[in-house]
Amino acid sequence: MLNLGWEVFQIPLYTIWWLEPWAQIILALLHCTLGDLVIGGMALALAVGVAGRRWPADRLARRRVVILTTLAGASYTVLSEWLNVEIRQTWAYTDLMPRLPLLGTGLTPVLQWLLLPSIALTVATNASQKRSGATTRAHPRA
Repeated sequence: MLNLGWEVFQIPLYTIWWLEPWAQIILALLHCTLGDLVIGGMALALAVGVAGRRWPADRLARRRVVILTTLAGASYTVLSEWLNVEIRQTWAYTDLMPRLPLLGTGLTPVLQWLLLPSIALTVATNASQKRSGATTRAHPRA
């Protein structure tokens, strides 16, 4: 849901919002959200494979997984945005899209991958720990 919300928020920064009929816009939102789920799943799988030996139980492993998932998702997004906007011209930004210096990649898709993985993984981990009863309790002082 986080990715769908983000896509809805940022779609006016792409020309599709201003040029295409509603059916195309809705299809693009669904396509992009499903793509986000695939990117996120692959980034998470890579991160768990590299650094998540004891994830999600171990706090340090969780931190490493969050960082690697974020970096993998953001890196893929920078490459994909550049490839699809500059090379393939599959989609385009409006003048409203803030862009990263040097690369010209849109800022909001990169921010999406810098923010959402840590939020989603934190929420999922906390929910999992609550279900399993693994919440941390303070020990009374003697």
